[in-house]
Amino acid sequence: MNGNLTITDCGDSALVAKAVGLDTDDAWRLVHALADALDNVRLTGVQGVVPTYDALLVEFDCADTDHETVRRVLRHEAARLGPKPGPTTAPRHFVVPVVYGGEHGPDLPEVAAGLGLTESEVVDLHCGSDLTVRCLGAPAGAPMMDGPPFPAPVPRLASPRTRVEPGVVAVAGRQAVICPMPSPGGWPLLGRTPLRVLDLHDDPITPYRPGDTFRFVPITPDRWDDYADAPLAACHG
Repeated sequence: MNGNLTITDCGDSALVAKAVGLDTDDAWRLVHALADALDNVRLTGVQGVVPTYDALLVEFDCADTDHETVRRVLRHEAARLGPKPGPTTAPRHFVVPVVYGGEHGPDLPEVAAGLGLTESEVVDLHCGSDLTVRCLGAPAGAPMMDGPPFPAPVPRLASPRTRVEPGVVAVAGRQAVICPMPSPGGWPLLGRTPLRVLDLHDDPITPYRPGDTFRFVPITPDRWDDYADAPLAACHG
């Protein structure tokens, strides 16, 4: 048994496996490696495997399997992996053009003021380093990333919007995200990319996966049409 993992019941048809006693990166690698391993096992009755930052939710049909069976497989795979498994796939890199501020990033002034920075400094920090995708969130596989090195966490909006547009680039707490499709949202909006982030007709519907990295690049509004509706694609070479 891997001593860096706890497994607890979550209702009548799910389990949560949580990494403990590891640093942030090792915990993240462990739960994602365990998710890949469980996918490969193809255990009868398992309907969903959802890894996040340090925990893994396993959903199953309780008519086809049970907590103890799933727990036993999780323990076996965790023991096989060990506490610090290596990456199963090489990370890919995406470059994302963004129009910051104005109608595309209406919260940029407020974020800058709250951080004690200028708007240009916020943009420079957001664009200044590669951000790692840690997990896929709502809606539709939004890339949940490590946030830029702002001097403080960014609070969520007091009143969430009922709709944000696809491609909006947002931050909250110590995280960053791109919203891939129209949805409600309470994260402050810094800008928007003209790229198409997902395609519901593709499998998978998004080109990125946890472990990949994003680098944001500012563009001026007059260059929007140069990128409009082009698919987000990994860089090569």
